[in-house]
Amino acid sequence: MSYMIEGSTGAWEVVIGLEVHAQVISKAKLFSGASAHFGADPNTHVSLVDAAFPGMLPVLNRECVDQAIRTGLGLNAKVNLMSRFDRKNYFYADLPQGYQISQFEFPIVGEGTIEIELDDGSVKNIGITRLHLEQDAGKSIHDLTPKETVVDLNRSGVALMEIVSEPDMRSPEEAGAYLRKIRAIVRYLGTCDGNMEEGSMRADVNVSVRKPGEDYRTRCELKNINSIRYVMQAIEIEAKRHIEIYENGGEVDQETRLFDVARGETRTMRSKENAHDYRYFPDPDLLPLIVEQSHVDHLKSTLAELPDDKRNRFQSDYGLPRYDANVLVAEQDIANFFEKVAKGRDGRMASNWVTGELFAVLNKQGLTIHESPISADALGALLDLIADNTINGKIAKEVFEDMVETGDMPGDIVERKGLKQVTDTGAIEKVITEILAANPDKVEQYKSGKDKLFGFFVGQVMKVMQGKANPAIVNDLLKKQLS
Repeated sequence: MSYMIEGSTGAWEVVIGLEVHAQVISKAKLFSGASAHFGADPNTHVSLVDAAFPGMLPVLNRECVDQAIRTGLGLNAKVNLMSRFDRKNYFYADLPQGYQISQFEFPIVGEGTIEIELDDGSVKNIGITRLHLEQDAGKSIHDLTPKETVVDLNRSGVALMEIVSEPDMRSPEEAGAYLRKIRAIVRYLGTCDGNMEEGSMRADVNVSVRKPGEDYRTRCELKNINSIRYVMQAIEIEAKRHIEIYENGGEVDQETRLFDVARGETRTMRSKENAHDYRYFPDPDLLPLIVEQSHVDHLKSTLAELPDDKRNRFQSDYGLPRYDANVLVAEQDIANFFEKVAKGRDGRMASNWVTGELFAVLNKQGLTIHESPISADALGALLDLIADNTINGKIAKEVFEDMVETGDMPGDIVERKGLKQVTDTGAIEKVITEILAANPDKVEQYKSGKDKLFGFFVGQVMKVMQGKANPAIVNDLLKKQLS
């Protein structure tokens, strides 16, 4: 069922487009040799080009171009063999040149499409309008002194990819799924780290509303949101603002707005500029960018396996349901961890342990997969003990808890605690005989049709044997005795 917001005049449809700014992974900036590393002391990674000293000429970083091409290929988009850099003219204190070198009429990547999957399992294609390269501005900091704004130019000139979507999304959930997919793609490709907290990936969100079947109405842009959760919240809040304006007889002004997380509201930043306001013109210091098709083909041949391809392979190679495979491939590091665990083992069992017990521990302790207290090799060794009947599933969970606490290998824990599974049919049969003899009334009830009592007998046997009996053997011998 499609997402609608109910107003006093009926249902309204939300129309969403996203502009994702993804910082390119490269050692140097887009047009200078200064370091692009995040987190240095203010104004320590600034060249004369970044600071816009007179007479300084930009020199294009080839690796940034290749990273943009890789990303375009990952977005199933057209790579343009000829693109051009333009000057986008506007003033900010943290933009020393008074213009931004960007791409406007001729971007390096054109139209593409990505597939998103929603919580109900439905799949939707979202169009990509373009991807263009541009340099980032510096950072204005307003809260270090009471009367002054200070400027850090470390970020000035860092390479950004701006990925512009078509207005194809119709709910906050779709926008969230789209952002997660974009982040997964650039991380798999190694073109952006996708770290929204550090600002290396952020989103401008275009929101409008309309009655079903209408043409598009006026949109507003919500600027620089650095969290998927905040993007989803901002869309709903902004859409409701539009609906309230229309239903009160007003008109929405096209403008750029900020999302105030603390207050749960959006507020005006500036009236929305159009392209002609920026007075774009070709940058006279930079020649048109010409890329050979052979170079694009070479980059394509070296791409990492992308999330959709990996998901399909997990389904076919390991027999995983689509949902489970999607969970595992959402983060490349998790997918790699799972493959180490699953190699040569039962794929579904490996998936269940990774997404079940392991994820529960990581979530509880606030850890990433890199910080996991249990290695992939150790978890694989635990699955081997289950597979060869050394321990059963219940004991495996006890061993797993011990592994988390001590860091010991599962085999050592089993030996130390004496947890080896009992597969001696004689010993199990002896216990079953004793249990049945002690419960003649329940045996009669079972034989008269109370089949659920079978679980009672199994539980009693496992209790006496401290959970160490092989469940399959217990079930088999118990059925024989009861019949």
